[in-house]
Amino acid sequence: MSLSEARTIWWNNGLWIIDQTKLPGSVNNINIHSLKALIQAIKTLQIRGAPALGAAGAYGIALAAYFSKSHNAQDLLQELEWAGSRIRSARPTAVNLSWGVDRTLRAVMNVETVEEIKEASLREAECIADEDIRINKAIGRNGSKLLEDGDNVLTHCNAGRLACVGWGTALGVIRSAVEVGKDIHVYACETRPLNQGSRLTAWELAQDGIEVTLICDSASGSLMRKRCIDKAIVGADRITKDVVFNKIGTYSHAVLAKAHNIPFYVAAPLSSFDLNHDEAAVCVEERDASELSILGDVRLAPGGVEIFNPAFDATPLELITAMITERGVFKPPLMPII
Repeated sequence: MSLSEARTIWWNNGLWIIDQTKLPGSVNNINIHSLKALIQAIKTLQIRGAPALGAAGAYGIALAAYFSKSHNAQDLLQELEWAGSRIRSARPTAVNLSWGVDRTLRAVMNVETVEEIKEASLREAECIADEDIRINKAIGRNGSKLLEDGDNVLTHCNAGRLACVGWGTALGVIRSAVEVGKDIHVYACETRPLNQGSRLTAWELAQDGIEVTLICDSASGSLMRKRCIDKAIVGADRITKDVVFNKIGTYSHAVLAKAHNIPFYVAAPLSSFDLNHDEAAVCVEERDASELSILGDVRLAPGGVEIFNPAFDATPLELITAMITERGVFKPPLMPII
């Protein structure tokens, strides 16, 4: 299996993930030995991306069951509910994390024995992981029709296989277009402050032999003005009834695309839709100030300076040309029925 086909998260006598904080320097697989270790991996972005977090949430319940010492089914179910609340709180903005937890908990709710609960939780987690790849390939097929041979496509952050179990959402669309013979060139924004675009997206595309040019985040407007970008496509961490939450910087690219009459697409599975809530109801994760003020051993900002470091921003639906899902392509304000 090539690196581009390998899974980001999988079960093999325990839970394994690719440590995304080590890329592109090295591909390190980590065996997650405990619920605490999984939560730490989620918080430190060793595992990240909405669909991948959905699988991580599901596998987290299976992991908690796997290591549980409970001998009573009711006690185990209570333990799993507690584990689920801890997993959900690890990253509050991405809805898929809670979705994976809740779906797996529902799968074991009426199971009667400890052994059956352990088997059912792992079976559901494996089902979610397998589904993710099928769903992403369906998103890719639907979205590839929007890309034309020779397109220059802007993307932000990483919405590739590393953000999923496999294949990817935004990059899955690009992969699918290339797979049917279209020549696509990608402009990948570096995506400060953690550089998921330069470290992950550029790495993925290079692995697949897809032409990619890395740019700083602030270069997108200049390239649009010069007509170097034909389309923009990003993923999503949560889609509410009024906005798309995605990596910080997405909103700026969407505004610029609108000003330059460039289509701006969002590729996401239905599990990322949260149509019961609006922007005001969602907690936007703020990350540690050191991500902006320190790079390795080098200080980038003087001590004591106030730092604002949100992980995500909200892009109003009126800036979105269309949303690409496994059920088809939807133009806002039209939404898929979930």
